[in-house]
Amino acid sequence: MKRKICVILTTRGNYAKMKPVMKAISKREGLELQVILGGGAVLPKYGDLTTIIRRDGFVLDRILHFLIEGENLVTMTQSAGFATIEMARAFNDLAPDIVLVIADRFEALSIAMSAFYMNIIVAHIEGGEVSGSIDESIRHAITKLSHLHFPANTAAAERIIKLGEDSEKVFVVGTTSLDQLSEIELEDVSSLFEFQRTTGVGSDLDFRKDFNVVLQHPVVTEYQDNLKNINETIAAVDELKIPTVWIWPNMDAGSDGIAKGIRMFREMKNPDYIHYFKSVPFKEYAKLLFNCRCLVGNSSSGIRESAFLGTPVVNIGTRQDGRDRGRNVLDVPYDRQQIKQAISRQMANGLYPSDDLYGDGRAGHKISEILATVDLKVQKTIAY
Repeated sequence: MKRKICVILTTRGNYAKMKPVMKAISKREGLELQVILGGGAVLPKYGDLTTIIRRDGFVLDRILHFLIEGENLVTMTQSAGFATIEMARAFNDLAPDIVLVIADRFEALSIAMSAFYMNIIVAHIEGGEVSGSIDESIRHAITKLSHLHFPANTAAAERIIKLGEDSEKVFVVGTTSLDQLSEIELEDVSSLFEFQRTTGVGSDLDFRKDFNVVLQHPVVTEYQDNLKNINETIAAVDELKIPTVWIWPNMDAGSDGIAKGIRMFREMKNPDYIHYFKSVPFKEYAKLLFNCRCLVGNSSSGIRESAFLGTPVVNIGTRQDGRDRGRNVLDVPYDRQQIKQAISRQMANGLYPSDDLYGDGRAGHKISEILATVDLKVQKTIAY
């Protein structure tokens, strides 16, 4: 009898990371893939993934609406509650054997809690990492609800075991999104021109010449300061006036402040060197990362994929505090002068050597093999 593996996608980043795992599960004898789509991944505001996922050949078993717009602390908390309710209904209908949860978003905890309460095995990808904001607490809470663990590196695995998890249920597999990079012709920027022509707003950029990418998400624990913080980044970018791809923030509490800062800048100054995207498919995003002179902001892609690609990164603020990083990252506070100086320094440096800190690009295959063969036990016992 096939094991039913349920993957839940709630953001564009989820799909980038889970697509290789979904492909591997679909191909693995003895496994049946179930896919639930919800949250920001079904809203045009954040880049509706419905058509993209179906075009990639996956069947959507459920589409769930649980996100309350407002991007503040109250709506985030309410959305987490609705996600718990909607996931319980979906799991009751689909009856999965294992639910796959990734990383540390607020709704990921809702997913893990719903499955755990319903005696469904929870498998957690990217647990054990140190990071800034509320994310770290959520990540470790999910670890304690999870039965199987797929950390990206040895350091993360050691933290999971120190939390009292059974070492025999902890499997170091690497970062799943790296699997896709080997399948993409990263140097071919021709598709970026077509994507720019049909998507987003702003100036037309020449991707064969120097350009930077800016992607800065809100920090939930700095909710009141997100507008002030993004204004420091905006000021640094505007002083340099380097051709720039600017990608909209995620849906965490505080994204209204980030978005407000970007909109005010765009409307007041109408910069002629920036193109703005709400969302970018992973294939095009990988090309942007590889071909840009520098990634600026606080995205985890500056820590993971950029280390593998060697992309220079200016990491701003606290969102990635404590996370293992490669030599390609320069950390700066929310200060326009330091941000500007770091961007100039990274652009002068050029590409760094590739770093395998977060894996070798075979995570999806490793995870599918473990899911198909590992012994499953619902009852957890602390291991020390």
